[in-house]
Amino acid sequence: MSKTPADILKMIKDEDIKIIDLKFIDMPGIWQHCSFYYDQIDESSFEDGVAFDGSSIRGWKAINESDMSMVPDPSTAWIDPFYQEKTLSMICSIKEPRTGEWYSRDPRSIAQKALDFLASTGIGDTAFFGPEAEFFVFDDVRFDQTENKGFYYVDSVEGRWNSGREEAGGNLGYKPGYKQGYFPVAPTDTIQDMRTEMLLTMGEKCGVPIEKHHHEVATGGQNELGIKFATLVEAADYLMTYKYVIKNVAKKYGKTVTFMPKPLFNDNGSGMHTHQSIWKDGQPLFWGDEGYANLSKMALNYIGGILKHAPALLAFTNPTTNSYKRLVPGFEAPVNLAYSQGNRSASVRIPLSGTNPKAKRLEFRCPDATANPYLAFAAMLCAGIDGIKNEIDPGEPLDVDIYELTPEELSKIPSTPGSLEDALECLQNDRAFLTNSGVFTEDFIDNWISYKLDNEVNPMRLRPHPYEFALYYDC
Repeated sequence: MSKTPADILKMIKDEDIKIIDLKFIDMPGIWQHCSFYYDQIDESSFEDGVAFDGSSIRGWKAINESDMSMVPDPSTAWIDPFYQEKTLSMICSIKEPRTGEWYSRDPRSIAQKALDFLASTGIGDTAFFGPEAEFFVFDDVRFDQTENKGFYYVDSVEGRWNSGREEAGGNLGYKPGYKQGYFPVAPTDTIQDMRTEMLLTMGEKCGVPIEKHHHEVATGGQNELGIKFATLVEAADYLMTYKYVIKNVAKKYGKTVTFMPKPLFNDNGSGMHTHQSIWKDGQPLFWGDEGYANLSKMALNYIGGILKHAPALLAFTNPTTNSYKRLVPGFEAPVNLAYSQGNRSASVRIPLSGTNPKAKRLEFRCPDATANPYLAFAAMLCAGIDGIKNEIDPGEPLDVDIYELTPEELSKIPSTPGSLEDALECLQNDRAFLTNSGVFTEDFIDNWISYKLDNEVNPMRLRPHPYEFALYYDC
């Protein structure tokens, strides 16, 4: 049952809660928070918000116009399981206090605008999203970058590279092989109990609807927890809670988690395959009795929109330089812009979900969990709506193992951008599907491209890579 402001105020009193923790997401996709004494929150806080200084938030306000308001969503309330003092957590959207309007650079507000846009088209009234975020659990991580050195080092008790290491008590040898980490039982799977605690914590204490957990393909501690699909904004809220819980439970065990797409060379990276569908009046719209893979024409046009705009979409769904080290052939990464049923080598997969129309959906396999989920989901929905409105034909499905095609056959299939810089250029040239609706503003996209170029792409260009020393030092 959804909570109201009155419910929250009653909970604060009944549970004798003294601290209210308000969380919001910055532009790149990291949770920020500020904790308030309970008497600073009243019924007006849920309408007008709570004032804070937005000048130091990445990609946001200048210092001369920095006053902003966090507006907590009462439906997101849960008692934080990681604090000693009983602390009530709520997720916020951001308002401009001068105008009372939602802030145009606030990702959560942009996600809500995407849902409002869907409703305004008459196409549907609900968009469901189901992200599958993979991650690595490491025992040690070290990195540094200065003028005269640059390195990273990660280690895992499960790393195959440790099969010859001397270990306390002896090396027992249970280390998943490269690309052989999918579903092994204990003792090879060393993280079962920790994953169970992660799953139960987010499900029983933080309100995230949970399904399952398991080891993933790569050696070195790759894992995934399964959460249920939800409406667009809820799904993004749940994903942020998912990442928060996973990192903090791992820390309790003396371990560290990364959602980087490619922290290990020469093994599978971590993706965030994203399931999605549109409904109206409680009915699914992607089922079609006669269509390919039982897809409706609307679903096929939605796929057409995703495939057409994918090069630009990746600027939001794969928004880091590291993202493109995952999107390479040979590691189960979907680099080819095609669709197919049950085929994990295609960038859009149609899961084989049986004859239940409510289960019919598509899965976009390109995204990774460095994405800001509010922006990524909103952008995907806008692309799909553009496909529906303009009846974009996705072409013929590709029901073959794309990785086995010849170079000549592959040359006929569009592929994903090869770098973040390429994706940003695609976004620069293909943005009308995001801005014509008013979901994304021109200012937001210009700011996003500038931020990524200035803070990520260009700094990477300036720094020598460690492997360059192996290639070129003795030149």
